[in-house]
Amino acid sequence: MKQVPVQKKHASKRSLYLLIGIVVILAILAATFLPIPYYLEVPGTAEKLNDIVTVDSKNDTAKGSFMLTTVGLQQATLTSAIVGHFQPFVDVVPKDELMGDTSSAEYDQIQKYYMTSSQNAAIQVALDLAGKPYTMAFKGIYVMSIQPNSKFSKELAVGDVVNTVDGRAFQTTEDFMEYVQKHKVGDKLTIGFTHDGKQKTATAPLIRLSNGKVGIGITLTDSTEIESEVPIKINAGDIGGPSAGLMFTLETYELLSGKDLRQGRQIAGTGTISSDGKVGDIGGIDKKVVAADAAGAVIFFAPNNPLSKEEKKADPTAKTNYATAKAAAEKIGSKMKIVPVKKVQDALDYLEKTE
Repeated sequence: MKQVPVQKKHASKRSLYLLIGIVVILAILAATFLPIPYYLEVPGTAEKLNDIVTVDSKNDTAKGSFMLTTVGLQQATLTSAIVGHFQPFVDVVPKDELMGDTSSAEYDQIQKYYMTSSQNAAIQVALDLAGKPYTMAFKGIYVMSIQPNSKFSKELAVGDVVNTVDGRAFQTTEDFMEYVQKHKVGDKLTIGFTHDGKQKTATAPLIRLSNGKVGIGITLTDSTEIESEVPIKINAGDIGGPSAGLMFTLETYELLSGKDLRQGRQIAGTGTISSDGKVGDIGGIDKKVVAADAAGAVIFFAPNNPLSKEEKKADPTAKTNYATAKAAAEKIGSKMKIVPVKKVQDALDYLEKTE
């Protein structure tokens, strides 16, 4: 029988061990750095609104701050997802659950729209509360999504604003749709739209929509802007979403009214705002409580709307935003006062009562 030299056996083993080592290292690197289709929702920041909101070109210089709160969003890797699963105030969320069938870029554009819409509603409510006149200017049709079979799909993008059709401007979405639906499938229309701040045009035929009507093939909503005698600006930078509505309203109202509602206090909170002053629920409120506590807030406003029968049926363990926020504050041992609100007036009443 032929004998294999001992030296060759050792060399073969060393090669095998080296190969195994390389595979293990590559697996560790992949698990650590390669993204997977999941995101981590983590505590974000609490941003002071003193320099974000200006009224009549003036910032808020009074002591204390109103603060919006955010949820941090991080692309997950296999390692960070596993670690995050065992950490408090961290949720591992599938990409399709978070973004639906939109791309990351389209998701960001939609969040920017929600932020703009939230700012407009906050300004409107603050002006109403302060008794100041204003008008609502219709700017065009905001594109929320585009059907794959739309003949305009190569020209339009989510976040564009359609200003004209065949050179005609419209004052409402209804007027726009009425004009489009007077035409037949295959008729060509020329639309004027704003993309990344630049005015563009595109011409293409209409299609048959799933509801049987004729259309361009986009999901749309009004793009509006508040115009008032006193100029009001809100610049939240790269922050998106609608959840800062309540805090924008409080900050804008304080500047408009000249009242010192804060009395030097650091006040945080969250909640959408509707044009009639109602405060809506948001996601990730437990993480926002953590962010507010870290920023030194002493008061945190939380939406307190009752759960619907459908919500309770879908998740028997579901809690209101307020209950979730209160539980989070207790878990981290925070001394913040968690204050339930259903409308902006609830927050104003509380502040005036505790001045």
